Amino acid sequence: MPQEIERTIASLVDFLVVGLGNPGEEYENTPHNLGFLVIDRLAETNSIRVTRKEDSSFVGLGTLGAKKVALAKPQMFMNRSGPPVKGLLERYGLKPDRLIVVYDELALPWQDLRIRPKGSAGGHNGVKSLIGSLGTQEFARVRLGISPVDETGAARPIGDAAKFVLGPFKRGQQKELDEVVGRGAQAVESIIAEGVEKSMTVFNRRAQGLKTEEE
Repeated sequence: MPQEIERTIASLVDFLVVGLGNPGEEYENTPHNLGFLVIDRLAETNSIRVTRKEDSSFVGLGTLGAKKVALAKPQMFMNRSGPPVKGLLERYGLKPDRLIVVYDELALPWQDLRIRPKGSAGGHNGVKSLIGSLGTQEFARVRLGISPVDETGAARPIGDAAKFVLGPFKRGQQKELDEVVGRGAQAVESIIAEGVEKSMTVFNRRAQGLKTEEE
């Protein structure tokens, strides 16, 4: 594509929305790919085709509400998500304050959702890679809880975390997955339309079992 056309397209993008996950069919139906599933839902409901190949990612250009967006699914493994996202921000001339990242969060109970304007990686390798590549923690996140819960609804400890996040969704989770993905997509749309702070008051639910906010 000629550079002039590339620049024209870039100037039309207001937000980059990135879902984190792992490429490959074996990971499609796993908790670690919730970010990809939310991007797929946003693409479906807003008639956006996420098929462009840019910066080791699948990308789709379109609109969410009144804003022009690029939806992206990096196609490098989770712990190498940073370089593709940095490349996309540069391609579209965007700063990290125009980045929204959607990902699974083991520290939160299943079905919990937390919007944050910034913060540390909290042990998430994909976010750690993003922070390392971008040189900042200041980008918006939509964190979707994946931890199994006990009888009180609180997150319970997991033995092998890697095996859990890369394994298929449990039967009970499959029944609730559509709602979880839908709420994640709605949270992204809210951030774009209303801003992070207002969206936090609407969508955030204090994670049961967590006595303090994680940094």
